Amino acid sequence: MNSSLRQRWENLLSAERLGAGSGPSAPERTAFQQDYDRIVFTSAFRRLKDKTQVFPLSKSDYVRTRLTHSLEASCVGRSLGAVVGREIIDRHGLQGVEAGDFGAIVAAACLAHDIGNPPFGHAGEDAIREWFKASGLLDTYAFTPAQRADFQCYEGNAQGFRVLTRLQSPANPGLQLTSAVLATFTKYPRSSWLESPLSGNSGKKFGYFQEDAGAFQRVARATGLLERVPGQAWHRHPLAFLVEVADDTCYLIVDLEDASRLGFVRHEDAELLLADLAGSSVNEGKLARMSEPKERIEYLRAKAIGRLLEGAAAVFLEHEAAILAGDFDTDLLEASPVGTPLQAVKKVAQEHIYVARPALEIETAGFEVLGGLLSLFVAAVEAGAGMRPKTTRERMLLQLLPTQFLGPGRQPDPDPYLRLLRVADFVTGMTDSYAVDLYRKLKGIDLPGE
Repeated sequence: MNSSLRQRWENLLSAERLGAGSGPSAPERTAFQQDYDRIVFTSAFRRLKDKTQVFPLSKSDYVRTRLTHSLEASCVGRSLGAVVGREIIDRHGLQGVEAGDFGAIVAAACLAHDIGNPPFGHAGEDAIREWFKASGLLDTYAFTPAQRADFQCYEGNAQGFRVLTRLQSPANPGLQLTSAVLATFTKYPRSSWLESPLSGNSGKKFGYFQEDAGAFQRVARATGLLERVPGQAWHRHPLAFLVEVADDTCYLIVDLEDASRLGFVRHEDAELLLADLAGSSVNEGKLARMSEPKERIEYLRAKAIGRLLEGAAAVFLEHEAAILAGDFDTDLLEASPVGTPLQAVKKVAQEHIYVARPALEIETAGFEVLGGLLSLFVAAVEAGAGMRPKTTRERMLLQLLPTQFLGPGRQPDPDPYLRLLRVADFVTGMTDSYAVDLYRKLKGIDLPGE
């Protein structure tokens, strides 16, 4: 038993709430379970029901949305966290901690992992980045390199941290979640701009905007995250690796299931891919008695998910010491025995699912919608801040902006960085349908009441 590792885990499981200290907790409803409940009851979480997963604005009630994906990921994450937690507790003699606490932390982080995604999925992120790059505004003001990068490299993961810690219940501010859940949520614990690139999975993207840097630093201190670049980048919370597994497992496996259901991948091909992932866990006799493709694929999907989680847990536990030391920063699934068959699923997804015509058509339209909304509202707040005279239309647009996304006295914030960030907050928080509807109304394509 290693006392230093025990102490590390005790810090990593910190129930200290950001902005509120340690709140009340009880065995029947721990602080981490309270976090899960707080996320469920947010408007930002509810809006995920109308945000793109793979097939935007799908008319089929079978196909996943971001909401159902997040719920599925949280179920997978809870199981994976509990399996790992049981072994960690036994290894290090952790006191006052249950395996379910590990599961609850991972489940809450999984539940929120897409809460900052803009309309139209990853295409929406690209649309926001491209609009800011082309706008000329980033050259107009004396932004710091990190402030510029916040817009140029706009990131839904960072927006999610912002939603949880600032935008939901802004008077608190934020949901005041535990530091353990917030650190586990942050798969990319770094600033948007660094002098030198970072290696490993956790360095690929960024996890917080500059306005929220202080909040993340407090989370990092509370959980004892190891610094990579002082004040700017940290090694991941170990349980963030499990969130990544749950997310990847759900989106890869269930996207394949959805694509099969919609006819973009043949049932036979989907079955073969899932059977390779499931391996020996498949009961061939039971499978042979299933005649419906839907039933067969659902059975194989469940078996495949089980094997993926088993492999990921084994890799995590094998490399626990390296993960805690910051010396392991690769994908757990790729390092597991299912890494090779998983690559085959990714190949099919890239060649047949993510380039399906309906997905591409609506995601392409998303560039027009999000770019159009940003153009209208940014022009209005720039004029409202006194950068030039306001037009009558811009006065009207300012009236349409909720107070939360303006400044004191319902005036645009005098700080240009905050002014632009708040407009991005407004647009990013929209659902796919609301963004399309508002765009059409503001462009005169549809009129209110029609």
